[in-house]
Amino acid sequence: MFARPSIFVVLYLLTILVAAAPAVSSADAHDQKAVLVTGASSGIGRNITERLAGEGFFVYAGARKESDLEALDALDNVKAVRLDVTVDEDIDAAVRMIEAEGRGLFGIVNNAGVAVIGPMNEASEEDILWVHDINVLGPYRINKAFAPLLEESGGRTMIIGSISGFISGPGSGTYSMSKFAVEAYTEALAAEMADTGVVVTIVEPGGYRSRIREKVALQELTGVQQAAADLTAEQKAELEAARARNAELKEPDEVSAAVLDALTAETPKPRYMVVPNAEQAEATIRNALRRVVELNADQEYEYSREELIAMLDELL
Repeated sequence: MFARPSIFVVLYLLTILVAAAPAVSSADAHDQKAVLVTGASSGIGRNITERLAGEGFFVYAGARKESDLEALDALDNVKAVRLDVTVDEDIDAAVRMIEAEGRGLFGIVNNAGVAVIGPMNEASEEDILWVHDINVLGPYRINKAFAPLLEESGGRTMIIGSISGFISGPGSGTYSMSKFAVEAYTEALAAEMADTGVVVTIVEPGGYRSRIREKVALQELTGVQQAAADLTAEQKAELEAARARNAELKEPDEVSAAVLDALTAETPKPRYMVVPNAEQAEATIRNALRRVVELNADQEYEYSREELIAMLDELL
């Protein structure tokens, strides 16, 4: 008969076996679920891309410029996709490429967006249409094109909206118009896709660090949202001031965390308001409640204060 090995030998062998066993990565935990992120080259989109890739998702990162595509391709768990959300040919090519990859598509993060600042009566129709083409019709085109893949996976799609979908004021009308429109679109799409198993959510950030402010400053200075070599000294100073203000804001890590929750939670929230401070939270909620009060006031079926509170209690 063989002698029974000592407990020390058994523990030593177990240690060797555990050390030799392949590590279970976060990618295994998610089975490399694939997610498409639009506008992934910088700011919130880049932050979301890096967070999801780090959590084990395989990210198809949409961008337009060759330098941005190369930078995204260098990231682990990321494949760059040439994608302009206003160009049908780009969208169709992205669908074919992702289908050919064979991973399927579990999620979409509609992040691509632009802004134009200025009084409504001075805004050009061209600028208003341009903002809506990207911010509103962009998600519409992407979700429509990829709907079959999402339905096949029982996946999830979301839009990066904004608290500007609840707050509007002097100078922000064009941008807020697009974000208010996205609110309506998201609600309708969520109801329409509920029976397919696809979950639709909206993430609504406040003021986080993003290159959109630099682009807005360039738009105001030069009429285009791209850096120009022939800026005057005064224009360069204004641009640097805009960059400095942006640099003081928080990184959008909290936005990426909300996106991750929307992709992984058993029951995602319909809306994720994500703001960097209490002041922005209060402004958003107060504006939403103000509209309720204004809607209710002096109408034929007006609710009393007690009835409104009871209704709020029921919703809570």
